[in-house]
Amino acid sequence: MGEFAQPQTPLLERIGRSTLAVWEQALAMLSFVGESSIALGGWITHPGRVRWRPVLFNLRSAGSNALPIVGLLSFLLGIVVAYQGADQLRQYGANIYVTDLVGLSMLREFAPLMTAIIIAGRSGSAYAAQIGTMAVTQEIDAMRTLGIPPLEMLVLPKLIALVIAMPLLTVFADVMGIAGGMLMAQAQLGVSYGEFLDRFPHAVSVTSYLVGIGKAPVFAVVIALVGCFQGFLTRGGPESVGQQTTRAVVQAIFLVIVADALFSIAFSVLDL
Repeated sequence: MGEFAQPQTPLLERIGRSTLAVWEQALAMLSFVGESSIALGGWITHPGRVRWRPVLFNLRSAGSNALPIVGLLSFLLGIVVAYQGADQLRQYGANIYVTDLVGLSMLREFAPLMTAIIIAGRSGSAYAAQIGTMAVTQEIDAMRTLGIPPLEMLVLPKLIALVIAMPLLTVFADVMGIAGGMLMAQAQLGVSYGEFLDRFPHAVSVTSYLVGIGKAPVFAVVIALVGCFQGFLTRGGPESVGQQTTRAVVQAIFLVIVADALFSIAFSVLDL
């Protein structure tokens, strides 16, 4: 049996092939971003070509339909942040500073990041599955044959809708997270709602609020482009749709966290 066994691929060769595959996909992604930017430029210069119906449909599916899950998780996260800090603040008699803890952590980091992760799992996967199914059934090839640009029909409406929806969802997540923290501050630290709200403008500056909101459109662009890109890469049958959908979610969440880390470094350098 030994003489018929297949020889194993050397480790260095496997690493090289994996690196080459990652590099090729990165170049393909860069090309896709460029093509999408050109298509978006065409919409900007010729507003009559904008397809508002798909934009509004995607705005409803990615925005208003996501409010319940975003609000619930943000509310619970606010409760968790306040609860974890309650014991430490109580030891030093600094109960009122729970406002600073909840406000800064939710508005600057947790609300935009958690919203992006939820949307990546919810909408990013849907984008990849929808476009992937159309690729498998050759609907995208049919669109090209009829002279309908797939990017303008499938990508740009999703991109624009998500760029509009993400900041609004982040604001909603801010409100729900603060509400959860305020509830826990009342229950665990005896900080009344009035005291919490009085302290809030002094604890959280407008700059901190805008920093969190400013991340949302960037996260939206990452999620939409990665989801659509993975959908266009779908080949073969239904199994490929599942694989590309999984890759879309994983890559979108990874890139969102990387972008958030880069934001943190940049804001630290700029002293924001």
